Amino acid sequence: MSINLKNHAKYSMLVPTSMGARITPINGQPVHSSDTFYMQATSAETNVASVPSFLGLPVKVLTTFVKDSPVAGFIKSNLKSRHMDYEGPEVDQGGPWGYRHQFNIADSGYGSRGPRVQNDRAGEVGRTLNIKDFDVDRIFGQEGVQIVHLSGLIGALSEQTSQFCLEIARAARKHGTAISFDLNYRATFWQGREKELREIFTEIASISDILVGNEEDFQLCLGIEGPEAGGKAIQDKIDNFKEMIGRVKKSFSNASVYATTLRQVVSTNEHLWGAIMLEGDNNWQVIEPRRINVLDRIGGGDGFVGGLLYGILKGWDAEKWVQFGWATGALATTFLTDYGQPADEEMVWSIWEGNARVKR
Repeated sequence: MSINLKNHAKYSMLVPTSMGARITPINGQPVHSSDTFYMQATSAETNVASVPSFLGLPVKVLTTFVKDSPVAGFIKSNLKSRHMDYEGPEVDQGGPWGYRHQFNIADSGYGSRGPRVQNDRAGEVGRTLNIKDFDVDRIFGQEGVQIVHLSGLIGALSEQTSQFCLEIARAARKHGTAISFDLNYRATFWQGREKELREIFTEIASISDILVGNEEDFQLCLGIEGPEAGGKAIQDKIDNFKEMIGRVKKSFSNASVYATTLRQVVSTNEHLWGAIMLEGDNNWQVIEPRRINVLDRIGGGDGFVGGLLYGILKGWDAEKWVQFGWATGALATTFLTDYGQPADEEMVWSIWEGNARVKR
């Protein structure tokens, strides 16, 4: 394995994040026609970290909370239920028009009706993440972390969080912690900040060990030419994506792992799901898209990253990293939560093997 992981670290994974609440109508109904909703604590980064935490690896979350907020209490209880430690300042709300935890309002869609998601992030407390609120020498040097997972969602949330993620990456590099970076481009976050964010994302990517993103992510975050258009055959598409990853590797050669998922939507509840990964110089791992049934698609990509990183943390062969990631991504789409909750490794490998028979 070409990724060096710290020995004797307290935490297998660390994720900086902005926690919020996701509310979803029951029974796959649209938001506008519903009066009963299911609420969960959510963030893309903890979605990733849920795979290793449910499978028994120690995980820590760096975030911010609104002081004395019942939503913050709800989030803390949820993180504890996911077996995650957390650390972060308590920020005064500042009155009714002050800080709060973001809300993600979504329906899952059904059949021919696609999902719709609205992010309500005004006053989001996570935008105040500041490196001064965390003792990074203690976290990375004394406690120890094997992999820190960064997301472009947090990296672009505000000028403060952009600098926060950059400083976290620099601290991880200093202390020998491996860096995973999922680019996660969002046009609304980048509006008017393109030059600033391109420079920050480029520096983080240049010191990362694991880079994850789709064609849009690599093009718009890092300026890498995307896959060629055309070619309906899946093999043509895979070859085009491999060429793009080759260009990423040429520009960001510090990384040892480059990965992307492949998704074709047949209907809301049926997808073709695949993945491509390059490990080292020429160790390609390709999973051609296979049919999966989908209850709620949100979180599938995060589930893939979580499984991939879990395989790396366990020291498996590279072939198993992407297989396990494919299966944990597929697993996440079978949950009403936007994160997968694997009971054990066997549950995940059964998905990879296509074995849905009852286990007694």
